[in-house]
Amino acid sequence: MSVKKIGILTGGGDCPGLNAVIRAVVRRAQSFGIEVLGLRNGWLGLIEGDVEPLTSFSVIGILPKGGTILGTSRVNPLKTAESRQKLASNVQRFGLEAIIVVGGDGTLSAARDVWNLGVPVVGIPKTIDNDLRGTDYTFGFDTAVNIVRDAIDRLHTTAESHHRVMVVEVMGHKVGWIAFHGGLAGGADFILIPEKPYHLDEMCAVLESRRKRGRTFSIVVVAEGASPAGEPLPENVGDGTSTGVGYYVAREIGRRLGVETRVTILGHVQRGGSPTAFDRILATRFGIRAVDLIREGRFGQMVGLQGTRVVAVSLEEAVAGPKTVDLEQFADAEVFFG
Repeated sequence: MSVKKIGILTGGGDCPGLNAVIRAVVRRAQSFGIEVLGLRNGWLGLIEGDVEPLTSFSVIGILPKGGTILGTSRVNPLKTAESRQKLASNVQRFGLEAIIVVGGDGTLSAARDVWNLGVPVVGIPKTIDNDLRGTDYTFGFDTAVNIVRDAIDRLHTTAESHHRVMVVEVMGHKVGWIAFHGGLAGGADFILIPEKPYHLDEMCAVLESRRKRGRTFSIVVVAEGASPAGEPLPENVGDGTSTGVGYYVAREIGRRLGVETRVTILGHVQRGGSPTAFDRILATRFGIRAVDLIREGRFGQMVGLQGTRVVAVSLEEAVAGPKTVDLEQFADAEVFFG
């Protein structure tokens, strides 16, 4: 399929690896003589006609940079009839023959709907939560896990020195991939995830038994969406930027065991900074393959990693529901909870 001009946008929450994707798309497209327009601030750029030509000069030096040179937003392009009309009009106005949409569940759900309206789109999965179906990994996830692991490594020393229980709250409202992988890599004593409600009595009994055996400190990693078994998380434990589950768990451990606890909420630190080598390579491979799908005329698809191969899956499949932690895999981490 002969293509002359395409657009690319980055939507939703930022994460490391977005610039690596942009770089790969531009370089791959240019090798076929395809012009690339960057759509600023996600779908908002297409609605408002806020675009910029992307050239080889535009992407010099951006591979190691976090965030996105195009900016991002969480705008739903189909929310109103006016925004739908503006989107369709600007696709024609700028002569876009296809749009590469880089984002997570919300952004790619919109991409699916835009595709169903007749606009050629190809998706690239981006989310630190790793919760999109059809791909083993999303870029940004590995960097977030490494940030969590590094934080746990640092907290180990102060926990041991002060004989404390350190509770680390990480991102993950609906899925616990970051908590699971980050906690396992960091040697956490317990990991609490949304997919498996926790029992405070059981956890505290184990922590108390360990202290009696001479292990006078512990690390507990909590996904922000984790909740106690049989009951919802109590209200008013958050501060507006966090669900407060970390504070709740720390308070209950301190109350039940009479030990000193501390809470660390990593928050947006997990989204920031330079991408790991894995995320740089994955994002680069995704960007290259997305351009290839456009040249092949395979729209309504998302690139994904399955095993070691970059494949194409339908956007419909990718956003059919969150990819939750496999509890059989999680059992590997539970080996260390006893």
